[in-house]
Amino acid sequence: MDRRDFLKAGVASLALPALGAYTAGASRQKPRRVGLIGCGWYGKAAHFRLLQIEPVEVVALCDVDSRMLAEAAKMVAERQVSKKIPRTYGDYREMLKREKLDIVHVATPDHWHALAMIAAVKAGADVYVEKPISKDVVEGQAMLTAARKYKRVVQVNMQRRSTPHLVEARENIIKPGKLGKIGYVEICCYYHMRNRSNPPDIDPPAHLDWDMWTGPAPMLPYNKIPHPRGWRAFMEYSNGIVGDMCVHMLDMVRWMLDLGWPKTISSSGGILVDKDSRANISDTQIATFDFGDIPVVWTHRTWGSAPDPEYPWAGFIYGDKGTLKADVHKYDFIPRGRGGEKAHGDALYEYDKYPEDETEKDLERHVASAIRRHWKNFLAAVDSRGRPVSDIEEGYITATSCILANISCKLGRSLAWDPEKGRVVDDDEANSLLRRPYRRPWIHPDPRTV
Repeated sequence: MDRRDFLKAGVASLALPALGAYTAGASRQKPRRVGLIGCGWYGKAAHFRLLQIEPVEVVALCDVDSRMLAEAAKMVAERQVSKKIPRTYGDYREMLKREKLDIVHVATPDHWHALAMIAAVKAGADVYVEKPISKDVVEGQAMLTAARKYKRVVQVNMQRRSTPHLVEARENIIKPGKLGKIGYVEICCYYHMRNRSNPPDIDPPAHLDWDMWTGPAPMLPYNKIPHPRGWRAFMEYSNGIVGDMCVHMLDMVRWMLDLGWPKTISSSGGILVDKDSRANISDTQIATFDFGDIPVVWTHRTWGSAPDPEYPWAGFIYGDKGTLKADVHKYDFIPRGRGGEKAHGDALYEYDKYPEDETEKDLERHVASAIRRHWKNFLAAVDSRGRPVSDIEEGYITATSCILANISCKLGRSLAWDPEKGRVVDDDEANSLLRRPYRRPWIHPDPRTV
């Protein structure tokens, strides 16, 4: 057994406890009936990983872009065992009304997550929802309440918790105490990912229902940036790079170190360099999540160079006995002094089992194995009616922490969070920002009445 095979075997054994009692669904009397809401890039990429691990029946797809919807239906039919073309819908409410679904995968832009997820659990489905769970804090509270009220299993696609090499680092480096006393964590993203264009407003294309795409968000003129895939450039539809990239790294650190809620959150930054493009998300931002003994400090910058070019989107966990660097591609443990042994792990690629991973368009190949394991963990929880590794409550904690960072940046002051009351301590102005206004006729979900 060479080192690569050894690593694969080791990672597989480490990941088994997270998968629970899941077994492939070939022995089920009837395949699980699945629906997908949001047929864009990541919706399809994550959904196709489900089709790789279990012969589910994808019976329905929903999207407001009729061209994208038709393409997705054809692609799903090619991949699923039955070869049946799913029924297609332009309104998720109609899909949930007409179809009896076991599982709903919510892969819309962020500003649509809450309404679609809550409607799905009310319809009796278990839900796999993309991150971050919500656009505002109260939406997240309503989503958590709905999941518990209707006794549904909800997994958030924060798949760092199911990433084989990160599971390995957690089990082999952190849990045995090789870092020693951990006192500081840095998380960061230095990708030049902020849209820098400035296209004119135009009429939306005929195949896109722009009113439905906008949904509860403010109705803005259409331009070519938001759809498809560019909507994260605008705070009307997302929580910027903090909500997109920090949420992954913060959740990874919370999981690795068993952290709950931060006690205080502070943030500063803004559009400091690229002032000419249409994008209104920050190009530079720092946020500190204070967990008491461990401050976790986030930095993103969409310009310039990364301090560590090998780890441009990553977490750095510092202990008095060593440092752990971790990202989606690899990890490195660097012991302090001469007493320890360095360790390195790489992302797991499974081309021998899933050769289609090598050729699938737009697939982030390094995360395919993680998404498959995340789906397996979810399906095991569905079967046992237990909590998955990235349960909706974990998604709520991480997303809320990131939203509070943006609120702190906007207000220019630190925020103390009371998780029991679900409010910022002694700050009425901050609390007024926990719930965004909804465009009529859409109604903001309320955790008291959901």
